[in-house]
Amino acid sequence: MSPALTRVACVIPAKDEEQRIAATVTAARALPHVDIVLVCDDGSSDGTGTHAAAAGAIVVTHRRNRGKAAAVESAVNALGVMEQRDGRPECGTLLLLDADLAGSAAACAPLIEPVVAGRADLTIAVLPAQQTEAGEAPGGNGWVMGTAARGITELTGWTPQAPLSGQRCLTRRAFELASPLAAGWGVEVGMTVDVLRAGLKVEEVPVELRHRATGRDLAGQLHRARQLRDVTRALAARGWVSAGISELRTNGVSSLLRGRRRS
Repeated sequence: MSPALTRVACVIPAKDEEQRIAATVTAARALPHVDIVLVCDDGSSDGTGTHAAAAGAIVVTHRRNRGKAAAVESAVNALGVMEQRDGRPECGTLLLLDADLAGSAAACAPLIEPVVAGRADLTIAVLPAQQTEAGEAPGGNGWVMGTAARGITELTGWTPQAPLSGQRCLTRRAFELASPLAAGWGVEVGMTVDVLRAGLKVEEVPVELRHRATGRDLAGQLHRARQLRDVTRALAARGWVSAGISELRTNGVSSLLRGRRRS
């Protein structure tokens, strides 16, 4: 087992998560092997950065929102600067978590273990069924998930259960091979394809995590439309061109909004 692999840096992109970020950071810091927690406050209009720092995270700040991929890259770049500047031992493993996990982030140890042990280069969390804050089932129709899974399968031959899961652990080398990350909400799909194409091992792991699920309201449907756009672009950029363009035309923003009107 490489000493560098056993040192884990947890990276959390965050925007307007002051209600949950402190609990997420606290839980992440207590995970085995986690040496440092970095939060990128991606243009928040609330106290996300302040709450994250108070909980013990190193905070990187974007003055304006630049998207998830840019937030992750900024945090990892900051980690590299600190390691060089301060002579810190290298963290050879990165744990990527969403900011809204709150205390459930404490369950992420099974995600870390296969990577630090050298059995996998990238692990992806498979979450249990989620609920909205109102206690309802999420409002998606499966278009984004289906597009992501189908694209990954056709490009790599591997079929994921959780192609959009943002809860991931990977080696620093795998992260570098997946960089630059696909923009926006395409980051996970692009990362999976790039890591598999590099010949590295990807493993999905069931993890008992809870996050804020997106509902059926207009904001939720617009969020899914942006996801579909970014996922399709990430797949198209990696060679899934004709199918990707067809999917975007068929299940784009107008289709998502039509689905909302029927609900």
